[in-house]
Amino acid sequence: MIALGIDPGSAACGFGVVASDGSNLRFVDAGTVRTDPARPEAARLAELEAALDRLVAEHHPDRVAVERLYFQRNVRTAMAVGQARGVALLVAARHGLAVSEPTPNEVKLAVCGNGAADKQQVAVMVGRLLGMELSGASDDATDALAVAIGALYPGSSA
Repeated sequence: MIALGIDPGSAACGFGVVASDGSNLRFVDAGTVRTDPARPEAARLAELEAALDRLVAEHHPDRVAVERLYFQRNVRTAMAVGQARGVALLVAARHGLAVSEPTPNEVKLAVCGNGAADKQQVAVMVGRLLGMELSGASDDATDALAVAIGALYPGSSA
């Protein structure tokens, strides 16, 4: 099974692709889709859609997990994240993929066993689970890998 995890954002959208054979996890790909904040919002969302569509075409995931916006103090940021989530959900639906929408706490619980884990704990556990060093990866990509890993655990809501 292959999961595409998405940490949504319109300026920086993290993605992580992880494969599982039922007992072992394997890193496939990860990165950040960045859009130019000087461009109109609609153009940035179209660019994000095209990038996510390419990722689905390249990796053929069985499921997509899009992190749910749990709490945001800045309304403008919340709107941008919500729009990016909508684009990711649209791409998944258009490809007929199973979708999960975990909260950040559900992802942390699935990956670390602690829903209140901090970003560093999540990064360490993602690295351990994938058997690799993540020191050069962006926070967005690391978070997206955690979302993908959570989506591969049976019974997980992540």
